[in-house]
Amino acid sequence: MGRNYGTLKPMKVLENVKSDLDKKFQKVLNTPASFDFFVAIHDFVEHIEMNSSLSRNLQPPKKYSREIDMTGKYNYLKEIYQGLKDAQSSSKKDLGHARYMIILDLNRIRENKVSDTNSFWKKREFFRKVTGEIYAKLNPDLV
Repeated sequence: MGRNYGTLKPMKVLENVKSDLDKKFQKVLNTPASFDFFVAIHDFVEHIEMNSSLSRNLQPPKKYSREIDMTGKYNYLKEIYQGLKDAQSSSKKDLGHARYMIILDLNRIRENKVSDTNSFWKKREFFRKVTGEIYAKLNPDLV
């Protein structure tokens, strides 16, 4: 007589999603300030965006609350995510000034042309802190 584990599968998937989120978060924490740090943030955000069980927890609330602040913070990380995607794209589509400036800043970091005039480089520890806050919201059991 075979066992039916069908009801356990979604829980196992959620455990894997959380385990992978933990690995991505640890990489952000342990990567020194460099272009690789921004790639680690990209990978962290990509994991969230690819898993609706995580991303729906960061949707803006219907009414004002402190959660709006969390949504804004997550948007900072999404700028890095989108900027790295844009930098790898060969599309000739007009991205707009803001997205183009993000690409330029990230490319300067990639080329080790870092200074505090580069807004992303200047905010790198802020981004690390925000990543921790987002992680704590999505996975409070592991913090």
